[in-house]
Amino acid sequence: MASNTGFTLWLTGMSGTGKSTTAAYIAARLRQVGRNVEILDEGELGEALWAGLGDGKEDRTTVVKRLGFVASLLTRNGVAALVPCVSPYKPGREENRRTIGRYMEVYVDCPTEKLIERDSTGRYKKALNGEIPNFIGITEPYEPPNSPEVTIHSDVESVEDGAAKIFQSLLDLGYMTTEELKIITGKKMKANPLPAKGEKAEKAEKGGAKARRAEESKPAAKAPKADKGAKARPATRAARVAKPAAKKASKRKAR
Repeated sequence: MASNTGFTLWLTGMSGTGKSTTAAYIAARLRQVGRNVEILDEGELGEALWAGLGDGKEDRTTVVKRLGFVASLLTRNGVAALVPCVSPYKPGREENRRTIGRYMEVYVDCPTEKLIERDSTGRYKKALNGEIPNFIGITEPYEPPNSPEVTIHSDVESVEDGAAKIFQSLLDLGYMTTEELKIITGKKMKANPLPAKGEKAEKAEKGGAKARRAEESKPAAKAPKADKGAKARPATRAARVAKPAAKKASKRKAR
């Protein structure tokens, strides 16, 4: 029986970070080596998969679940499913990871201020003016992944640079071969197998125990004064702007 060549490449990030552009670039090169590819773009499938849903948290969770279901079907049938989707909440993304199995997460990151500055659709401006309620990153939080396989900083990295990271990770995970990537990149790439998550946790625990023993062996030192100006980094991303005073109900729009 032939081995499964399918996988899901889930691209998450705020609106306008370049998820769809990256997915299209990757798809073209996968087809170059004969891979079956489907792009499940959140912004293009709304009418077919979630017509009538809004932009609330529960509705967004439903969107991610439905996209994950379709991606799972494609993956187990040998298709590379590329899913550019804001998917702002961690639980939904992690559930898809568990369900799909052959799954790779790409976090396409960009500072909110830069997204507002380069927005050509005017949606960020409308959100700031209160015309679009429940807008991720402005009036609703985005929860970044804790440990994505790849992080792309689209404000400083080109599409090609981001794609190179993705291809390397696909090779490391065993989802692509060195022969395929030589055709795509023109270079002979070497796989660096990634440790399983359990192995990562075990190594981290061993390292932490070693550090604690070393710390305990040191003589006691005076505790430094607390930095009154220090603040904990927020777990979610949002623009540093005041929330609009009023929100209007609106139907789901393309992201």
